[in-house]
Order: sequence, then C-alpha cells, then structure tokens
Amino acid sequence: MVSRIGAIASHLASPSPVAAEPQPWVFSGFADEAGGSIEEQIDAHKAAGMSHIDIRNCDGFNITALPLDVAEQVKAKMDAAGMHVCMFGSPIGKIDVTDDIEIDLDKLRHLAKLIPIFGTNKVRMFSYHNKNDIPADKFERAAVERVGQLKALAKELGLALYHENEKGIYGEQLEATLNLLKTHRDGETFFGIFDASNFNQSGDDCWVNWQALRDYTDALHLKDSDDDGAHTPVGQGNGYYQLIMDDLVKRGWTGPVVLEPHLQNSPAVVSTVEDGLGLKANQSLADLSQAAVYQVAADAAKDCMAQAGAAWR
Repeated sequence: MVSRIGAIASHLASPSPVAAEPQPWVFSGFADEAGGSIEEQIDAHKAAGMSHIDIRNCDGFNITALPLDVAEQVKAKMDAAGMHVCMFGSPIGKIDVTDDIEIDLDKLRHLAKLIPIFGTNKVRMFSYHNKNDIPADKFERAAVERVGQLKALAKELGLALYHENEKGIYGEQLEATLNLLKTHRDGETFFGIFDASNFNQSGDDCWVNWQALRDYTDALHLKDSDDDGAHTPVGQGNGYYQLIMDDLVKRGWTGPVVLEPHLQNSPAVVSTVEDGLGLKANQSLADLSQAAVYQVAADAAKDCMAQAGAAWR
C-alpha cells in the first residue's frame, strides 16, 4: 500500500489548475448517526464545529415522510442554533427496479414541499435493486430509465438529484455508475456523489474509480472501510481520501463534503441497508456512545481536509 500511495502522490504532484480564490467546501453530515432527535443532532454538529446537516431521519421520521408541521419545528430549532440543511438524505432509488415507481415519485413530491421550509432543493438518491435477478441487460435498461423518470419529475418540482454509488444497486461499481452519470448528469437536475467506502465494499479499487469519476463528482461522501469491509474513520481505510482531497484542492473543486461514517451500527445506520449490506461496524469504537463515535469521525474528516489545505464552512 505504501508504494502504491507513493506512486499516486507523485502523479498528483504534476502541475494542475489551481483556483486563485478557492471557495470553502460545505462540510455537512448525516447527524442521525449521532442521535435520533434534532436536539441531539444539532449538539453533535456544534461540538464538531459543523453548521450543516444532511437530514435523513429526524424525530422519528424519515425526511421523505416528515410532516410539514414537524419540519417547521425542526427548522426553527436549527435556525436558533445557526444550523443549515445541505441536502435531503432520502432513500429514493433503494426499492426494487420492478416495484411501483410511484413509491419514489411520491417521495419526491413530498420533498418538494420541504424546499421553502429548509431552503435546499438537493436530494441524495440511488439507482435501484435487482432482487428478482432479472437479466443484467434488462436491469440496466430499467434502472437507467427509472432514474430518468425521477429526473424528469425532479425538474418539474425544482429538485436537484444527487446519485450515490451504493452496494447492491445498479450504480454499485464503476462501469454502471459511469454509465448512469454520462446518461443523466446535467449540472442542473442530476449530479454525482462519490462514496469511496461503498466502492471498496463492492470490490472496486477506489483510486481507479476516482480517476474515472472525479470529473463527474459534485459531492463527496466521507465514509471509509478496510480490506475486510469494516468501516474506519476517513483516511484510515482503502478510500484514498487524503489523496482524493489533495486532488480536489489542486483542481479548485467546490461542493458539499458529507460525513456518513457508519462506524457504529446505530439505528440510523441499520435503517439504511438491505439484508445487512455494508453493516460492518468498527469494533474498536463499540463502547463509545453514538455521539462520541460521530465526533471521532468528524475529527478524522477535518484532519484530512486540513492536511489537504481545504477550507470548509
């Protein structure tokens, strides 16, 4: 690993465009991994020096089912704490490719109602499971078409979709993810998220994938894992996060960087997976509270960003 990283670092040392006035990255996180209530989530982010949250599960509701009156209460508490919403952490696209598409379209319609409350239109989403093992070519066509249906409605509703590569969905490995982004990414309604741990858990080389996808990456998820697929703090696994951040800074990239550590099998983490996919907690942190583990993750992410010379807010 050392020799490989040394070779990659030499590659990155070659001249590349540098922004004269780099804009700070929005540093956000899935705060439900620190606690279920909005108060716990706000406290965890304030302790970590973070001012943005990607809302996924809050006060007993997933964001795609958060009642509008509860949303107003959550927003008031966030305003009082100086917190902002970066993105809606939806599970859209995590159903089977043969399930009724209206399940996800209805979720998009609800999220559109939250735009004026939370002041963001960004939606994290996925690209469908194939639980019935339909042939690969049919699965590909169906998944890409379904994502196109989501994109069409999102455009009507004023939403911006951010696709996350994920184990067990169509966009699991490089080839499919690249196909999806080349087909739908437009810089207006459809964007790409790069999650190194999810690629590592799917058996891909994260650095190879980064080189292929960096020009299609609009947001970075901060989640790392080792050879066994167990989650680690960012920079301690196979995700090449330090080198990726170095590359981003040298290229003048700007975009959200979102902490999704999965270091502990908290209720929030368990709710995100199908059939245990990706559920490999970090046993060295098993005795810590959810909030304490989240702080370990935030500190590791900030160390990587600082070493890369990135500014964040």
